[in-house]
Amino acid sequence: MQKCAYLQQEMQARIHMTNRYLSGEHKVYKMRKSGITDDQIIDALKEAESGGKVQEICMKLGISDTTFYKWRTKYRPKEMTDMQRLKQLEDENQRLRSIVADLTLRNQALKRVVTKKW
Repeated sequence: MQKCAYLQQEMQARIHMTNRYLSGEHKVYKMRKSGITDDQIIDALKEAESGGKVQEICMKLGISDTTFYKWRTKYRPKEMTDMQRLKQLEDENQRLRSIVADLTLRNQALKRVVTKKW
């Protein structure tokens, strides 16, 4: 009998929560957004790599050590050295040049076909 009463209370609580949700009375809690930009994060990571103390950087930004280390794992792959970026841009430039050359050849061939008299 006691188990049945517990199940009834549980069911009533779930119905009540569902009704509150459907009526729009429930509160939606959002995480607080940090006022720290991506550039500031990358600057802080670079400062730590150059020998700055993590605790001092965290105190300056008002964050915890855990947040800093999460940022480090998140943003480290995004960083590229200048040489890697230069190589990437050269490869993209070469690809775009070949596309332009191919389109130019096609365009010239089509112009020759159109101007021919049959």
